[in-house]
Amino acid sequence: MAEILWRPPAAACEAANISRFKADAAARYGLELNDFWALHQWSCDAREAFWSMVWEWCEVVGDRVTDRVLADDAMPGARWFPDARLNFAENLLVRRDDKLACVFQGEDRVRRELSYAELSALVARIAAALKAAGVEPGDRVAGYLPNMPETIAAMLAAASIGATWSSCSPDFGVQGVVDRFGQIEPVVLFATDGYFYNGKQLDSVAKLREICAAIPSIRTTVLVEYTGNAADAASIPGLVTLSAFTARYTDAPLEFVRLPFDHPLYIMYSSGTTGQPKCIVHGAGGTLLKHAVEHRLHADVRTDDRLFYFTTCGWMMWNWLVSGLATGTTVLLYDGSPFYPGPEVLFDFADREGMTIFGTSAKFVDAVKKSGLRPAETHQLAGLRAMLSTGSPLVPESFDFVYQHIKRDLHLASISGGTDIIGCFVGGVPTLPVRRGEIQAPILGMQSEVFDDDGTRVVGRKGELVCTRAFPSMPIYFWNDTDGSRYRAAYFERFPGIWCHGDYVEESADGGMLIHGRSDAVLNPGGVRIGTAEIYRQVEQLAEVEEGLVIGQQWEGDVRVVLFVRLAAGASLDAELQSLIRTQIRTNATPRHVPSRIVEVSDIPRTKSGKIVELAVRNVVHGEPVKNVEALANPEALKQFADRVELRD
Repeated sequence: MAEILWRPPAAACEAANISRFKADAAARYGLELNDFWALHQWSCDAREAFWSMVWEWCEVVGDRVTDRVLADDAMPGARWFPDARLNFAENLLVRRDDKLACVFQGEDRVRRELSYAELSALVARIAAALKAAGVEPGDRVAGYLPNMPETIAAMLAAASIGATWSSCSPDFGVQGVVDRFGQIEPVVLFATDGYFYNGKQLDSVAKLREICAAIPSIRTTVLVEYTGNAADAASIPGLVTLSAFTARYTDAPLEFVRLPFDHPLYIMYSSGTTGQPKCIVHGAGGTLLKHAVEHRLHADVRTDDRLFYFTTCGWMMWNWLVSGLATGTTVLLYDGSPFYPGPEVLFDFADREGMTIFGTSAKFVDAVKKSGLRPAETHQLAGLRAMLSTGSPLVPESFDFVYQHIKRDLHLASISGGTDIIGCFVGGVPTLPVRRGEIQAPILGMQSEVFDDDGTRVVGRKGELVCTRAFPSMPIYFWNDTDGSRYRAAYFERFPGIWCHGDYVEESADGGMLIHGRSDAVLNPGGVRIGTAEIYRQVEQLAEVEEGLVIGQQWEGDVRVVLFVRLAAGASLDAELQSLIRTQIRTNATPRHVPSRIVEVSDIPRTKSGKIVELAVRNVVHGEPVKNVEALANPEALKQFADRVELRD
């Protein structure tokens, strides 16, 4: 078993939300739930009882009408709470008092606070304006916005009247936005005049003009003034500033339309680097219950918390973060570079705002480590009790760094899921020990397992991450997928009736999970499957290497491993460094993991949410087209991988 790095104190275990939930479930149903694992098994075996109790225990606002919880129990096809009606926004705005709903920081330029009362009033004004503009339930409302309070308000206003929300961050290029919003045909677009990143003011107006011209469904564009470029946007047809849009509705009442459990709430997007993005539609009820479980039971979020996740509005973690409002907590919003003016900026934010839960990416933790910053020595982090990480596997050495150089008494929760389920398959449990390099456990209500190629469950061996029982946050459908064929092909073709997520993983003997990378990026030299994360773990330990990207290159009837590296300042990819890299990999992995070729690049291409794109690079190396490069944050980086002389022999 992996080394235990942290054990929760007994008092913290007793006070945890999940402990109270377990005790209540045991008492209500006459069960012996002695530990988390018993609770998890019950949550999967008795899903109707579990999800019904989640509804009640988390005080979901809505009308159950009947006691039916699950109809047509199948994947796909399951229908949860088929007779229930609710409104997502109503559940996030239960509080309407002077408690802070959100604190916003836009680099070093802007800081603002909004109470629940102020947020509710803004939502009411925007909702009234949307209704006056003819927006009806089922219409799409889109946001091309930074991670700011107005984005939350616009989403909640749309949800309050039954419209469906979709968003992209303003760093998306024109084609990337059109590829997404063009498919779903929004009638209203909320957009900003610009944003701040890395100390620079960046204009959005020119892109906005092209976007509006390219999507004829947009009747009204609502401009959220942020950087002071609003005057440049005045000539865009149908454009109105947010203040003008809502001016007539100062005293508008806050109203909510209760709709079916599966009423479309969000349209999310696949990364889109292998084709036009899939438009994934999520229902209001499934999203609400999934986030309730993950926030209250797994992240132990409470009303007095300060909840933060570093994210943009183009990543599902924004949707996850905003749902924290349903607990009555304060959500902390940061927009801009996490390294401007230096690597300490988010830790400064944590100290200044009393952050209690710090969410980020595995790449951020690694970058802080390589920067030389040691937050335990430079920051107080007095109230910080949990740190969450996702986006890519958190390697064991990053677990070490968090406990040695960020905070020793901390629940470090590596979590993994996806846009596809708007949540997690596996994640943290505040009452379990944290083991080095492992995700602690499956999420309650999720029968997450590992299958081999024959569809047999395996433990201690690598295989496919699957979920064998239906759950409420499965997509309700894909947009423009009238017969459901694209939806079925995405998740259910490999093992019919079972969700296959596309992650290459391993279940440990103690019930934890290790993520080895995406299944479609797995290397196969000599017929042996190798997860890319196993190589990244070794490479990223070297001070000379900032980051790497590995692919399998078709070569002489087989596959050879090719490693691209972005080096630290002053480092040179000479014979000595190449030997060091190969020795590091051979010694700590296997000889099959050792790359046949190591190639230096100055940049690694990644999606807007920071994930490296191995498949796009593999296509470039093989002379194949990369579809929808607009999905990338830095598409120009792909040029470095084409026709490399190092890969010709």
